[in-house]
Amino acid sequence: MKRILIIDCGSSKVPQLEEIIYEYSDYETLPFFEVTEEIIGSFDGIIISGAPILITEEDMESYLSQASWIKTTEKPVLGICFGHQLIGLTYEAFGSRMKECRSMNEIEQFVDCPLLYRLPDVFDMQEDHCEGISIPKEFELVANSDECVNEVMQHETRKIYGVQFHPESSGNYGHIVLENFVELC
Repeated sequence: MKRILIIDCGSSKVPQLEEIIYEYSDYETLPFFEVTEEIIGSFDGIIISGAPILITEEDMESYLSQASWIKTTEKPVLGICFGHQLIGLTYEAFGSRMKECRSMNEIEQFVDCPLLYRLPDVFDMQEDHCEGISIPKEFELVANSDECVNEVMQHETRKIYGVQFHPESSGNYGHIVLENFVELC
């Protein structure tokens, strides 16, 4: 059975994430600032949750320092909302404020991505953000929406993915995204 590490960045949606991941694998949840490279090494994949902070208003240096393992790990990584933004910032993306989006939103996929396997080219996912990121170095844009340019991204050569939306609160399509990630691990 695969072991997934859920890195809890303070999102109220972590219990929903745990409930879904439990269907597909063993998991452990740890607070963001307690995660070390040694801990990461004992898991088959890592999910970085959302967070109740704004990257455009927070000093991100302590977060980027703590997450430096993202650039060196061989493990598959999925960033959700804040996790997506943190991965992007690690690879030199920039964050910006945007129109607040806190509802189901139509997302269009235009590049094949194993994370979105079995989803239609246009699908709805739950959003909960007012910021977005540019496309980081070494990443490919996979999907966008009218609300957000970078809804889904994937690393060009490694199994690192980011989604701006919240699959854990998006119903069946969200379950498929999370199941696909576990399968990639």
